[in-house]
Amino acid sequence: MRRLALRLSMLLVGVSVFAVYAGGAYLSLLLLRSLWVDGLSLETTVVVVVGSALLFSYLSYRVGTRQTLVSLDAVAVDARRAPTVHGWLDRFTARMEIGRPALYVATMQAPNALALGSRGSGAVVLDRSLFRLLEPAELRAIVAHELAHLESRDSLVQTLALGLFRTLFGVVLVALFPVSLLLTGITRGVAWAAGRPQGWDANPVARLRRAVGQVLLAVFVAVTLLVRAHSRRREFAADDRAVEVTGDPLALARALRKIERASSPEWSLLSPLYVHDDEDRDRWTRLLSTHPPVDDRVDRLVERAESDRSRGAVASRGRSR
Repeated sequence: MRRLALRLSMLLVGVSVFAVYAGGAYLSLLLLRSLWVDGLSLETTVVVVVGSALLFSYLSYRVGTRQTLVSLDAVAVDARRAPTVHGWLDRFTARMEIGRPALYVATMQAPNALALGSRGSGAVVLDRSLFRLLEPAELRAIVAHELAHLESRDSLVQTLALGLFRTLFGVVLVALFPVSLLLTGITRGVAWAAGRPQGWDANPVARLRRAVGQVLLAVFVAVTLLVRAHSRRREFAADDRAVEVTGDPLALARALRKIERASSPEWSLLSPLYVHDDEDRDRWTRLLSTHPPVDDRVDRLVERAESDRSRGAVASRGRSR
């Protein structure tokens, strides 16, 4: 009799647990429906969500650009104080599809250069140490590399892509919240009713819930890795574009190597922007890095110089004949 009473009480608890979770799922569903604007079709809703995400990401990017300049305590430098660098900017922007960016200098934690803003209203920020660390040809190559990022809108594109993905991912999580509550209620209620409350996460419904969560996590990680991989490809592309406008791949290779050797390993909010490369990084750290290893970049530039030299030698022999 006592055992039957215990089973009935556990069954009652199971029903109560399910009712609580089901009620929470229902209330959250009602809240979501109340937030839905009547009369909007699914297509219109998607357009509104995507458009809003892109708009807010763009505004965040513009505000973030100003905040970065402020956080770096960057100082604008006119042509009278740095005529050589401004001369490079004039020549390079005349060849590239960008407007004339503003020039700033700042004191960073490591030798670095940043391209901020967009094609029409960009800014190039140089760490003060670069002026004593690099030879003029090397500094010119770094400036060309940053201008290449502005020309291809790399930072803007990545900001918009990440903003859109995070918004859509958040919408999916919110939309699945009532389902998650209901599934949790079913698994916990069944476990209590079966007399095994501590094993509530072992039934098929719980496994389905975990599988959905794992799929969402896998999607998030996959998109993050794709964005980081795209960032690394854009670094290679910016190197190539800098070589096109300067004609000196070895100058950029020397600059990258000097910056790598002078960089501090200390972490900061700007650390992902630095070209510092740690040889002891594991595979996951490399996959999550926004920059490819400096060795890979230098090897590509050296190969480019050797290839250019070979073509030049062949052309010279052809003219001598």
